[in-house]
Amino acid sequence: MVLQLNVSCNDPSIQSYITNLTSSYTDKSNEASMVSASVIMFVLAGLFFNLNLFSGLSDVSAILDPKVRLVLTSALSLFLPVMSYLFSEAKNAGAAMAMTSSHSASTGAKDFSLRAGLILIWMLLVELLRKKVDDIRWRGYSGTIQRAGRVVWLGSLVFFNIRSAGRKAVFAILWILCAIKVVQRIAFTEVAKRSYVHGKNARLITSYMAQMLKADQRAIDVEGAAAPLLSGEELLKRCNYIVTGEDYMVKEATADGYELDLDLDGPASAITVSKIWQLDDDYESDRTFIDFDRDQRLRRLCLSFALFKLLRRRLQHLAEIKEEEARDCKNLIFRGLCRCKNGEGSEEALFQLMNDELNFLCEYYHSVVPVVMASPFFLLANYLLLPIAVFGLCLMTVILCGYGDVSYAFYSIHTDNFALQSGLPTLARCLLDGARTSPPTFFSLVDLSITSLLFIIFFYEEIWEFLVFLLSNWFMISLIGNYASKPRWRVSPTITGTFRRLMWLRSKMSHESVCFRQFSVLNLRWPVIFGVPTTLSLMVRTVPVPTKVKHSIKEYLLAHDHDHGLTNGKSALQKNHMSSLSWACESKSISEVILTWHIATSLFEDRCPPKSKEGAAMCKAATTLSKYCAYLVAFHPELIPDNEEKTEAVFEVVKQELKAKLGCGEYYFTRRRFRVDKIMETGLGEGIWTEKKMVKNGATLAKALVTLANNGRGAVWKMLADLWTELVIYVAPSSDEDRIKGHQKVLVQGGEFVTMLWALATHIGLYRMATDLAVQPGIHPQS
Repeated sequence: MVLQLNVSCNDPSIQSYITNLTSSYTDKSNEASMVSASVIMFVLAGLFFNLNLFSGLSDVSAILDPKVRLVLTSALSLFLPVMSYLFSEAKNAGAAMAMTSSHSASTGAKDFSLRAGLILIWMLLVELLRKKVDDIRWRGYSGTIQRAGRVVWLGSLVFFNIRSAGRKAVFAILWILCAIKVVQRIAFTEVAKRSYVHGKNARLITSYMAQMLKADQRAIDVEGAAAPLLSGEELLKRCNYIVTGEDYMVKEATADGYELDLDLDGPASAITVSKIWQLDDDYESDRTFIDFDRDQRLRRLCLSFALFKLLRRRLQHLAEIKEEEARDCKNLIFRGLCRCKNGEGSEEALFQLMNDELNFLCEYYHSVVPVVMASPFFLLANYLLLPIAVFGLCLMTVILCGYGDVSYAFYSIHTDNFALQSGLPTLARCLLDGARTSPPTFFSLVDLSITSLLFIIFFYEEIWEFLVFLLSNWFMISLIGNYASKPRWRVSPTITGTFRRLMWLRSKMSHESVCFRQFSVLNLRWPVIFGVPTTLSLMVRTVPVPTKVKHSIKEYLLAHDHDHGLTNGKSALQKNHMSSLSWACESKSISEVILTWHIATSLFEDRCPPKSKEGAAMCKAATTLSKYCAYLVAFHPELIPDNEEKTEAVFEVVKQELKAKLGCGEYYFTRRRFRVDKIMETGLGEGIWTEKKMVKNGATLAKALVTLANNGRGAVWKMLADLWTELVIYVAPSSDEDRIKGHQKVLVQGGEFVTMLWALATHIGLYRMATDLAVQPGIHPQS
């Protein structure tokens, strides 16, 4: 079998093929549906191309950008029904033309038209690319069942409509790849459900922490005294939080969990935070890990992973965090982590720790790449052995399509697919020549370009998935666990060399900074009669969290006494000797307090900008926290301690009050300066809280702040920074199931800054002060 490498565009076979390819566009009765199919695929291919190119170059995240997810999910929801209809139209049109035509250039009379085949290829390729959008479900099959239904439907189109052996083999290979992706998802779910490392992990960790706390208490009872005070490094080197290997500890299931082997020094024991931190002490013969972890980032990553496992207990509604565990965790984070290296950059280390934990949570529940399963064994099975098995399956399918005749099967692929026979470059060149004068040829060229682009995107996506897996935090955690537990790894030149190269690649990656969104009520122009949709929050501006904010939060948490609950800003006023403003914190609704102080802070920023460098830092901390809290009230009321309906009602009242104060035209079209002047006029001369008048209360409070500033009280910005620090920390902690569901809900968007604070508050046992309930340490009131 000899391929035609130099075929002229004037060759009768090519002319006949092009005529058949463009016939769907020359048929005026079917022109609208054919053009619609090309336009739909052109837009979708462009979306996938931009998604894969720019997301692949910018980061190696295993979760999809929420804005892209929203667009692609909306586009793909109607894709299969629409394209199935267009396929049917093209198939019927081709059958009608075959009955009236005396020739059939490259397809048998029993096969559908080239146009119908092209649409079917698009449907198969888009189904292959869907995995970029669909989350990997570790606990259910809702999305997988829908995808399986689509694949079965596509299989019926392939195997019941194509007669020629060569065409059926090509389409069958694409269908097999789609089916393999579905089987992969089912296998991932089944393995995860049965695994002590994934599906059963939260309950296992619950049993482990309960048994460890009992063992620690018995040790204290025997020794007669608690453990002595330790330095930061020593605390981390004694931390027994599990990082990897907990599946080796299970002896048997019990009525309330699992019976575990707590011998952490055994040959097959779990890898804990202490063992990771002791690598620089125990393995002087090989410095591979320590040399690449001089900034302790990898060791903090292991601690983040251990904390992520502890936090999953709350998301899966298991046992509350006990007081002893919270106290130990607080000591570990603030006395251990934050005091490493003499406390230098401790706030950055703290928030990087929590950001990594939040990323683990997001990727566990919403990853589109199987990073959660990451391990050397999974790398071998999924990315080496599986492709070999799939290749064998495709080979067998080709032979079956050729009725068992191997030579005929491969020969028919060449003869029954003219595009492969003549060569795609030659076909593209001939279409390009004709596209200058013939619109049908131009659209056929577009169709060929779309198909080629989809194939390129598919191969790019496979490579991208492999790189994301290889460079993921999950795979690095698995490697570190194996490195710490297997002495042979540390003496193997191949493994240590691979480990060095992988860590070098990771060191070249840019690390995502901690960010939060900014929203100002003074700029609100949304129609009063409509609620603000949550999806609009994706368009809100995002800024990095200022270092001053991180430092203030860390210092506040360090100074916080467990014996006293949080307040909604009153203690910050008392601390700065401005208790005269406490009337603005009297409301029982934290949403009202937030919006009142937000409006006041925004007005004060305009009237009294800071004049010193220190004041500018305080101003930036106060205003960014103010705008973030306002964003939470406007777009995520489920994360606010108030009743969600109350928060939504408060925000609606503010919108109505703004429109009433400014007037209809000014509400929609005026500049910020005019708004500030108009709102300031509504303020009263003395501090009195007015119910359901947050704009008026904010203006009154702003006037009081301006008066304090004009009287030489330069500490106003410091007070505002302290107050907003207290307010955002007040919002964070909660054991209310509705709030926990709210935090879990926003993980699909990458999580929120307040979710990070909620996780930290949960670990250290932080709680809010209840007004009608006596609160004891370790007991979390419903909020």
